[in-house]
Amino acid sequence: MRGLSRELIALRVARELKEGMYINLGIGLPTLIPQWVPEDLDIVFQSENGVLDYGPIAEEGEQDPDLVNAGAQPITLKPGTSFFDSANSFAMIRGGHVNLAILGSYQVSEKGDLANWSPSPKGMGSIGGAMDIACGAKEIWVAMEHSISSDRPRIVKECNYLLTARNVVRLIFTNLAVIEVTEQGLLLREVAPGISAQEVQKVTEPKLIISPILREMTL
Repeated sequence: MRGLSRELIALRVARELKEGMYINLGIGLPTLIPQWVPEDLDIVFQSENGVLDYGPIAEEGEQDPDLVNAGAQPITLKPGTSFFDSANSFAMIRGGHVNLAILGSYQVSEKGDLANWSPSPKGMGSIGGAMDIACGAKEIWVAMEHSISSDRPRIVKECNYLLTARNVVRLIFTNLAVIEVTEQGLLLREVAPGISAQEVQKVTEPKLIISPILREMTL
């Protein structure tokens, strides 16, 4: 039950973006999103290490080691790209100037709790800016693989990983589905091509509410 590739998850997320949004992208899968944004759609990406309005990840031969995102991946620049220190970057985030943050995660609970960090085995782990972003951005989406294995779902009743923030996630995009976190529970809005609602439920711990207008993802 493979569903979408990581690139196609990023494509599906990109189709949900709106004109004029200021967006922070988390490390991992979310960094693939800029490559799928149409050129005529005015979206401004913000990176916590101090970059505003950058483009997709740079291809081989176009890479500059001084131009990277928060995950140290080489990025491309756009006309008007600006650079600043981390203090100003987090002032933007904490000041509520970021419309949306799209993050990866280890787990998301049925209440929208976010758990997207874990200490390393050597005790050197750090939450980084995740708490600031989760609490400072106006809205949080998660893009991730639906489960670790058939018996280890990432969408759970209660997170058992260390929490980043409570009740912040509003939309979940996975290789199998698009799920909205509502006051009534988790609403299954879309399924990946060739995937049924029953198959999504098998690898989701909480009981899903099936949308009356459930549809297959458009890619």
